[in-house]
This record gives sequence, structure tokens and C-alpha cells, in this order.
Amino acid sequence: MHICQLAGEYPNRWGGLGTAAYNLSKALASKGHKITVITRKGGGKYPKIEGVDVIEVKWVKIPMEFTRSFGRRALKSLEKLHKESPVDIIHFHAPLIAWNKNQFRKANEIAPIVTSLHGSWLGERRGLISSAKFGEPGTWGNVNDIGIRMLANHYAKFENIAIQNSEICVANSIATKNDFLSNYEPPPNWNCESILWGIDAQLYRPIHSDSEDDSVRASEIRKKYSIAPNANIILAVGRLAARKGHGFLISSFAKLLKKLPNSHLIIIGRGNLRKKLLRKVKKLSIQDSVSILGGMSFEKIAEWYRISSIIVYPSFYEGQGLIPLESMASGTPCLAFDMPPLTEMLDDDVGGLCEMDINSLANSMYELLSTKDLNELGSAGRHRVLDKFTIEGNANDFISIYEKVISNTKI
Repeated sequence: MHICQLAGEYPNRWGGLGTAAYNLSKALASKGHKITVITRKGGGKYPKIEGVDVIEVKWVKIPMEFTRSFGRRALKSLEKLHKESPVDIIHFHAPLIAWNKNQFRKANEIAPIVTSLHGSWLGERRGLISSAKFGEPGTWGNVNDIGIRMLANHYAKFENIAIQNSEICVANSIATKNDFLSNYEPPPNWNCESILWGIDAQLYRPIHSDSEDDSVRASEIRKKYSIAPNANIILAVGRLAARKGHGFLISSFAKLLKKLPNSHLIIIGRGNLRKKLLRKVKKLSIQDSVSILGGMSFEKIAEWYRISSIIVYPSFYEGQGLIPLESMASGTPCLAFDMPPLTEMLDDDVGGLCEMDINSLANSMYELLSTKDLNELGSAGRHRVLDKFTIEGNANDFISIYEKVISNTKI
């Protein structure tokens, strides 16, 4: 099959949607399928994968409107691609691309459309409102966040068009599917499945206790960031955006330090909130125990997963969220808020869930670090990922969907 993925994110442009599109492309190509990814230009040098071609298109850098400008240019590239190399399936990754009804009609004349739902604009807005409620730094200081707050209802119309004009939709969690059932306008007898994205369990792996290389690398990283050999490392990974809850985590970590002073918080992510978060760290007088790093390669992030004591995922909203699975695959317990869709991946057997409260998060971190067998939790998490959440499993699921859709459209 020739599968064309339309994805507004693709490495090195950071984000869960881009990671999912990349992993799926790699897994499908390894099974002999031809993959073309149409994505936004300007994300940096993308990884080369045999069997995967990447087409970059220009787009207008205006909050929310970029989904429309990318959509227009992506459709033109798709039409040109189809003339040169006929496309069998169009895989549309919402919401970072938006088409109107006429554009869907043109695309449906090329090939059947499978739409992946990576959360929703209305959900993003709910997450931002929660971040404002908890006083997250810079909640309304980012033009993209302001755009979501002001324009989510308008761009939700394009999400409605997508779910009404696709052969099948695939939500990235039961929570996302329920979001669309409750807050959008799916057609009667809506054809929608729920498949959680998996991760690369070879890249994200546990530290090998008998590996000298792993041991040396762990020591080098700790030394570079002035982390004591026996200190607890609490890691958070994600864009430095308000709804990711890093300010909330910093406040909770300050409380944890009073009980476990031999702890260090590492935050890894790109975004414009770094200075605001550092000011919060300074105000709490915990500068020596917190490091906020920029974005980095998947390989380097994987090293941090391996050497950390626990991962904390304080996001106020996710369609799914890949960080918990990457953490579990690395043999490191993950702690997150007790809410869907995180409850579809996490429980007390592989990490922990807590209330959306600063004291509750601090107490849960303390309990994990001081009373739980982290190795046992990490091992259980690794086995869960290998059993349920791999990119190979995703590829098999989507191949079945593609084949079914193609068969149905030929009838």
C-alpha cells in the first residue's frame, strides 16, 4: 500500500502527534509499505527512514490559522503526489490540519480517509482553563494559548467536518472518543475505534545493571548536572507550555524537598516559559535542586528516562500522552493525575495516580520514593508496554483498518 500521512508535526518538530506519526511511518515501512509524510516546513532536519518520503510544505505562522494554511498546501501536494504515485490511503492527523467540506470531497476522490484524533481543541482549552485556575506561569502570555482560548469553538467546526467526512476515525484513547461523542457532532452510526499509540520499546529501555556503558553514562550525566550519586532524580518531559503543569510540579517539588532534601528535579522541554519557570524556582529558593533543560534528541531523552528514579507527568489535559508509556518502557515508574486518559495506561501497579492538588502530588512523590519498590514497579510497567503499547502493534492495527476501509470503498 501507498499510505500518505498528513501530519502537522513530524520530528524534529516536537510533540506527541509528530512522534506517533513518525513511529507509525517507521513501523509500516518496515513491513514493506510505501509511506509519504506531508508535514509543515521548518521543523529542522527530519530523520531518514528507508521507505518513507517526507514532503514539507509552507504554512502561515498564525495561531490556529496555521492548520488551515497547512491544510490547503498539503492538499495540493497530495494531489500532485497521487498523479506521480497513486495513493491508496490518506491518514489525516487531526487537529493540526484542517479541511473544509470541499477539500475533504477532493481528497476522498483520491483515496479513502482514515482520521486519527489526537485530542481536541475544546479539550486543549479545558486544559488551559485548569492551568489558569492553578496559577500556572504564563497561561495567557503565549499567543498560541490565547488563540486556543479565543478560537477553539471556531476551529472545532473543522474537527466536526473531519469526523463527518472520514471513512473511519481512530481516537488515541477512550477519553478522546468520549470527548467527541459529548462535545462534537459525530454522524449517526459514527465509525470510530480507539487505539492508544504505542512507543519504541527498543529506544526506551531499562538501564542494564550489568552494562558498564550504562553505568558510566549515568555517572557522566549526574556529574554534568551536579547531581549527587545517591540523589533521587525526578524527571518531567514535555513542552514548556502552561497546560503541561510544570509550575504546579515545581511547587510540589519544593514541598517534597522538605522531606527528601536529597532530590533533584529535571524538566526537559522546549517552549517560551523557561524564564518564568526559573523565576518561580528562584522565588522558592530551590535553584540548586532544579534544572530546566531544552529540547533534545529522542536518544538523549531516553538516557534520562533510564537514570531517573521516577517520572512525573503533571499535564492538565491530554488526548493520550506518550510520556507515561516511554517512562514505563524505560523501567521507571510514572506518577500522573488521576484522570482519563492517563487511567487507561497507569495505575498503582506501575507507578501512581494522584489528585490534582499540590500537596497530593508532593505526598505521592514522597510515597513512591520512600515506601515503594521502584524496581518492581518499573519491571511491571515495562511488561505492560511490551504487552499492550508497541509501535509494531499499532502498525498491525492500522494495516487491518486500512485494508478494511479499502475493501469497503470498492464494494
